[in-house]
Amino acid sequence: MRQLRPAELHAWLADGAREPPLLLDVRQPWEYDCCRIAGSELVPMASLQGRLHEIDPEREIVVICHHGVRSYHAARFLEHNGYARVNNLTGGVDAWAKEVDLNMPTY
Repeated sequence: MRQLRPAELHAWLADGAREPPLLLDVRQPWEYDCCRIAGSELVPMASLQGRLHEIDPEREIVVICHHGVRSYHAARFLEHNGYARVNNLTGGVDAWAKEVDLNMPTY
């Protein structure tokens, strides 16, 4: 698993020559409703195991949560289930709001 800083993810998303990753947000629906990175898909951590069939194991995945802890555990779970192209957003949406999108609400 690669640890990815918000600025690195921002550059990746802005690079039209690179295939965009699946932005997998593992927070609760209320958190996702509060704030999210554009284009992210909500798959709450508790439902991840039952929804693995929906996630392409060949695609680059960036796992996102509030501060990067739940996403780290979810990324490890994905790796243990055969997903090799997994990245964890270090600092989560909180760091994204502080470093990339200063207008994003925080909680």
